[in-house]
Amino acid sequence: MSKNTPLSTSFDVRFCETDALQHVSNTALVAWFEAAREPIFRMFTPTLDLQNWPLILASYKVDFLAQIFYGKPVTVKTFISRLGNSAFDVYQELWQDNILCATGITTMVHFDYATQRSAAIPDSVKATLQSHYKAIDSKS
Repeated sequence: MSKNTPLSTSFDVRFCETDALQHVSNTALVAWFEAAREPIFRMFTPTLDLQNWPLILASYKVDFLAQIFYGKPVTVKTFISRLGNSAFDVYQELWQDNILCATGITTMVHFDYATQRSAAIPDSVKATLQSHYKAIDSKS
């Protein structure tokens, strides 16, 4: 498979995101990863209409690989690492100063709130998600 393009989002590290150990608190990464998933949310609902929200978060995991520091921006690169009929995995990398500092995997489910069941991902959305595919090693 050809190399696909990540969705890329950059953030300035805010002072309030640091902790007593003088590096970024681990809680900040979950928020950054969520904010960097917004382009994926827009694939399903372009206006981000919360009255018609079609996704649920089923699980997430973050691996911390290096410390992140205040005063230097970070970049989150977002890929799709698994694409099923109704669910998909979002793989994210957090970079600072060209150092891979963290990775995360979030499982999202296309969900129909009226029926309270998962729903098939539309083919057009699947094609867009596929354009951001990246194979990853599955370490458990």
